[in-house]
Amino acid sequence: MDFIERKKAEEEVKMLSPLVWAYVGDSVYEMFIRVHLVNHSNAKPHKLHMESIQYVKAKAQADTLEKLQDHLTEAEKDIVRRGRNVQNHHIAKNANVADYAMSTAFEALIGYLYLTNQDERLKEILDLCIIVKE
Repeated sequence: MDFIERKKAEEEVKMLSPLVWAYVGDSVYEMFIRVHLVNHSNAKPHKLHMESIQYVKAKAQADTLEKLQDHLTEAEKDIVRRGRNVQNHHIAKNANVADYAMSTAFEALIGYLYLTNQDERLKEILDLCIIVKE
């Protein structure tokens, strides 16, 4: 998504709420998964949607984050901690509280890396998400 200009300096991004990081990370991750599925399938949109859910639902993201822990730097683990511990007043429809907190942490990490223009590291982590899921 190089065509989307990211204007904030890293210090400004650090000051944002982890929920803002998660807000962006949710869309970045969903776009990555959708493009990945299109690139590796000839399925119709409904089938693609059903498959994408297996990656983007809260439980799947929480499981993925757990499997990624050994691959994260200390700085990335701090971002995950901030994302997990943030006060979120949203009630998850299809996830328990623990999975929802971990999925928010996962999305916060993705959003933070995206917003701070750490594209190479973001790509590494997104690629690992596919490997650990399969």
